[in-house]
Amino acid sequence: MWIDFSRDEAMNYKETLDYLYRQLPMYQRQGGAAYKNNLDNTIRLDNLYGSPHKNFKTIHVGGTNGKGSVSHMLAAILQKAGYKTGLYTSPHLKDFRERIRVNGEMISEQQVVDFVADFQEKQTKTHDLSPSFFEFTVAMAFQYFDEQQVDVAIIEVGMGGRLDSTNIISPELSVITNISHDHTAFLGESTKEIAGEKAGIIKSNTPVIVGEYQAATEKVFANKAKEMDAPIVWADSIYRSSYSMQGINGRQLFNFQHKGQMRYASLELDLLGKYQGKNVATALVAIEQLIEAGWNITKDDIYKGLFDVTETTGLMGRWQVLGNNPLIVCDTGHNEAGLNEVLTQIDNTPYQNLHIVLGLVNDKNIDSILEMLPQNAIYYFTKAQIPRALNERELAEKAMVYELQGKTFPTVEAAFEAAKKSALRNDLVFVGGSTFVVAEVL
Repeated sequence: MWIDFSRDEAMNYKETLDYLYRQLPMYQRQGGAAYKNNLDNTIRLDNLYGSPHKNFKTIHVGGTNGKGSVSHMLAAILQKAGYKTGLYTSPHLKDFRERIRVNGEMISEQQVVDFVADFQEKQTKTHDLSPSFFEFTVAMAFQYFDEQQVDVAIIEVGMGGRLDSTNIISPELSVITNISHDHTAFLGESTKEIAGEKAGIIKSNTPVIVGEYQAATEKVFANKAKEMDAPIVWADSIYRSSYSMQGINGRQLFNFQHKGQMRYASLELDLLGKYQGKNVATALVAIEQLIEAGWNITKDDIYKGLFDVTETTGLMGRWQVLGNNPLIVCDTGHNEAGLNEVLTQIDNTPYQNLHIVLGLVNDKNIDSILEMLPQNAIYYFTKAQIPRALNERELAEKAMVYELQGKTFPTVEAAFEAAKKSALRNDLVFVGGSTFVVAEVL
């Protein structure tokens, strides 16, 4: 597909997105058909653009859950410290451009259009580059960060680590948040196998921070770090939150202790969900590692950065409150570990009746997710408008096995409206199951 530049910029951008979504294989929409099990295309794309990732510093963030939150926390703190900061994350929720930001500002529509047009011109000369959507967007991000002359870029791993398109960088620091069962068809069935893939981002002589100690993965990370001569620490062995609550300004308050001594008192975070305490601890250890390496980051920068993560970086979809009376919340947690944290948060939230707008993708372990969900909720089964989405009727049938009761709706919009209409003032409406369900509500 070729873009017609005779139209205005808005139409050109729309056509460009159509090219990205329809012409390039996209895992988030298509699943395994878009997965590449090597870095060949990534390296060739990188060479095509002159290896732009070598022109700025990077921090690599991987793991199963929390890597998006940690990436945004690090970006917010570094911005407050005065560093021009790039941020590459995935997937996006509302706008493709969310994936690529500099100091919180999304890449412009015209810059997306120009990059795609430039690639198409190059492709006519090479004829042998057929990148996936993710490979292509990584190349776009690296070229944009180079063009913008960022001081540092936070790079979130897409899936896995060892074979992820982002894994051509040589970062200042590698961060692995935790390990849980997700994308098992590609990363392995066991926690140990998945950890092996995630450990692929550990680089030679580069400090690595693991967010959560897990007995099943400790040796995997320790052995890989030893092999690469990379110093390794576990964040939850350094910081623990001794206290947390929601303040009157709507932010969470944390106290973090190190070896029984208070290190960060009354640390305010604008991201809700008690589970964020683990992510804050990981971010704190990462930032302190940078400080030890000579980066100019103060304690005040840390407090200010965490106070305004969403406004500074544009993060969405993490226990995000969409309305009150009834309380309406969405969260992108979509695997067993992520949903478990969300369900704990729901248990800690007062409500009269619970309404859950639920949609899942068809390549997840559906049964393991459904058996976790509360039976006392009213369900609104639906599907996002992507090929991977599980049909809402099939979802409802599977849910009946676990005594989850509700009605089916062909669109997320219809399900969401029905839930809001049915909910009473003191009820809780939760939207989730799939990142793409949350995206459509937002």
